[in-house]
Amino acid sequence: MSDELVAALDIGGTKIAGALVRETGALTVRARRATPARASGPTVMAAVRAVLDELTASPQWSRVVAVGIGSAGPVDASVGTVSPVNIPGWREYPLVSQVRQAVGGLPVTLVGDGVAMAAAEHWQGAARGCANALCMVVSTGVGGGLILDGRPHLGPTGNAGHIGHISVDLDGDPCPCGSQGCVERIASGPNIASRAVADGWRAGPEGAGAAAVAAAARAGDPVARASYERAAQALAAGIAATATLVEIELAVVGGGVAGAGEVLFAPLRRALRDYARLSFVRELSVVPAQMGTDAGLVGAAAAAARASDVAGFGAAAQTRSERCVGPRGPRRLGA
Repeated sequence: MSDELVAALDIGGTKIAGALVRETGALTVRARRATPARASGPTVMAAVRAVLDELTASPQWSRVVAVGIGSAGPVDASVGTVSPVNIPGWREYPLVSQVRQAVGGLPVTLVGDGVAMAAAEHWQGAARGCANALCMVVSTGVGGGLILDGRPHLGPTGNAGHIGHISVDLDGDPCPCGSQGCVERIASGPNIASRAVADGWRAGPEGAGAAAVAAAARAGDPVARASYERAAQALAAGIAATATLVEIELAVVGGGVAGAGEVLFAPLRRALRDYARLSFVRELSVVPAQMGTDAGLVGAAAAAARASDVAGFGAAAQTRSERCVGPRGPRRLGA
């Protein structure tokens, strides 16, 4: 086993996390800061640097050979910039050059957070062994990444699979991305909560976030349940459209909203039966993610290791397995 490490950053609208990652996917040193999402670009970068400072201060830093970044998007990996919808202070922000400067010139690889999550789930999680899958992060925003022909598919700029900004309601509400009726505008945690409140749901002492709405739905509140059912319908429409386009056989859903469990997954599976009607997508499965909050870090490390030819990292994700679990149990890939 190699003693080399890869440093990873997971940057989103709520938090900036960092870790040193072993070739097994295990995380060693960790650091975290809240994202000052409404602050200026330099202020957001200062939080990133604070995370990196903690990592570089570790005695283990001397073993780091590459750095991976999974960021809320859109990103442009071709030039190293990010323009996250939920971090308005970063528009075409030169994140890669800033991070490279902070880590002494080590190679830095940038991917969208959904691509990072997909790489992690394919390496060690719910999509392990699947040749063609969509992996989604449903949280403050909605992101996604694709596994095609047994490998993470990044696309030219690192945004392939960004399902959150597929429009599923032509007359829907405007989205911060500039379109309207996007999956994210309906199914993200803040939008689930805001719709419930607008429709008359009253928050209790636990607050008015998506988790509180899920708890109310679980207890039988019809307004809370309706908000989750609408979110599930938007997700199902986006998943079915993606499956029809590229013939995925599995959709993996993670992120904070997925923590609602069957409050989300039961209506999602029902809605998917209505949208995925063609013969070649009818057996599409939807399952919860397995990698939890570490998915972005593990996937960013795998992407960086692959880009820098670091041996061992993500090896399982590059090996096409014999079988993939579908709605009727394991089935041979390509069958």
